[in-house]
Amino acid sequence: MIKHIYEENNRCLQCKNPFCEKGCPVNTPIKETIRLLKENKINDAGKLLFENNPLSVITGLICPHEEYCEGHCILNKKGNPIQYGSIENYVSDYYLNNIDFKPEINPDRKVAVIGSGPAGLTVSIILARKGYDITIFESHDKIGGVLRYGIPEFRLPKSILDKYYKILINMGVKIRPNTLIGPVLTLDDLFRDGYKAIFVATGTWKPRKLNIKGESLGNVYYAIDYLRNPSMHNIGKKVCVIGGGNVAIDSARTAIRSGSSEVTIFYRRGEKDMPSSKNEINYAKFDGVNFEFNKAPKEIKDGCVNFITTKEVISEDGTEKLIEVEDSDYCYAADSIIISISQGPKSNIVNSTKGIKLNKLGLVVIDETGKTTKEGVFASGDVVTGAKTVVEAVASAKIAANTIEKYINEKYDI
Repeated sequence: MIKHIYEENNRCLQCKNPFCEKGCPVNTPIKETIRLLKENKINDAGKLLFENNPLSVITGLICPHEEYCEGHCILNKKGNPIQYGSIENYVSDYYLNNIDFKPEINPDRKVAVIGSGPAGLTVSIILARKGYDITIFESHDKIGGVLRYGIPEFRLPKSILDKYYKILINMGVKIRPNTLIGPVLTLDDLFRDGYKAIFVATGTWKPRKLNIKGESLGNVYYAIDYLRNPSMHNIGKKVCVIGGGNVAIDSARTAIRSGSSEVTIFYRRGEKDMPSSKNEINYAKFDGVNFEFNKAPKEIKDGCVNFITTKEVISEDGTEKLIEVEDSDYCYAADSIIISISQGPKSNIVNSTKGIKLNKLGLVVIDETGKTTKEGVFASGDVVTGAKTVVEAVASAKIAANTIEKYINEKYDI
C-alpha cells in the first residue's frame, strides 16, 4: 500500500493550473497536499485536508474520484490519472490518529444538529472547533447516518466512524443516540431550551415504492432497510435487485458477501443510463453480480418477479422515451427481491413544526446559504438534495456552518 501511495504521489506533475482541484466539489487542495507529502510533511498535509474537508479520510475511500479529481487530472490524456483518492485516505487517516482538539466551549452558543451523517458530522466538527456548544440528536444507536447504516463495511470500515465519535466527544460535543426529533421532542422544544440555531441533516431514510402488486410479500425488502443490518435478512441463494443506483450496487455486493450465490440487478434502461458510479458497476461485475438491462418490473409473485422488456425510442418531438415491448414479459425466479429505486426524507420533523417549506419531492427548501424558511433553522445534505455523494454533502454543509455562525453572531450578543 505505502509503495502505491509513494509512486502515485511522485507521479503528480504539480500543474500550474490544477484541473483536479476544480473538479472537486470541495476544491480539495490536491497540489499543495502532494507537495507537502513530497517534503515529508505528512502532518501538515493532513491538517490542510482536514481543515478543508473534515471527512477527507472518508471521501478518500468512497468518492467517485473518476468523476471528480481523477476524472479531471491532466494525465487522463495518457489514460492513467493520479490515483488521488488513495493518497487522500492515507494522509487523512494518519492525521486523524494524531489530532487532539479540545476547544473552549461557550455554553451560550448552543447549536442542535439533527442527524450525524456526512452533513451533520461536518457542521458539528466545524462549529465545535470554534467553541460552539453542539448537541447531536441521532435516531440510531451510533453516529454516522448513511455512512454507517447505508454503506457496506467492505467499502467503508465502521472503525473510521468510531474514531470520529471519539474526536467529537473529545471536542466537547454532546451526542443523544436513539433520539428521533419530531414525535416527542420538537424544534420548538429545542429553541425553548436555549439552542440558538438548529441544523437539520436527517438524510433520506424513506424508501420509494415500486407501486406494483406483490410489494408487501414476505420475501421483498427495501435496499436502505436491508443495508442497515444485512445479517437479519434471510434472503436465500438467488436474489433479484431492482434499481440502478449505488445503493442497488451496494445491496447486490452485500448479498454476494452474505452467502447468496446468484445475484442479479435488473434496470429498466441500458447500462449507459445507470446513475451509479461506473467504477462501482465494474466492481460489482468483478464480484460476480449479474446485470439485466431494459427490464421493468410489473408484478411480484411468490417465488418470482414478472418483468417486461423495455426499449428507448425517439418520439415525434425528438425526445427519448421508454416503451414496453409487447409480449416480452417473463417471470424471473428468485428467493428474495431487494427494491432500490431511490429514497426520500421522513416527515417526522416537518409534521411537528410549522414554517418549513418542502418541495414536491418532500425535500427541505433552502436558499443558497443553507437557510430554511423557518428562522434559526438550517439544512443541507440529502434531506435537501436527495441522495447525493458524501463530498457534495460536505460542500453544502460547509456553507451552512458559515451561515449558522454568521446568524448567531449577528442575532445574539454572545
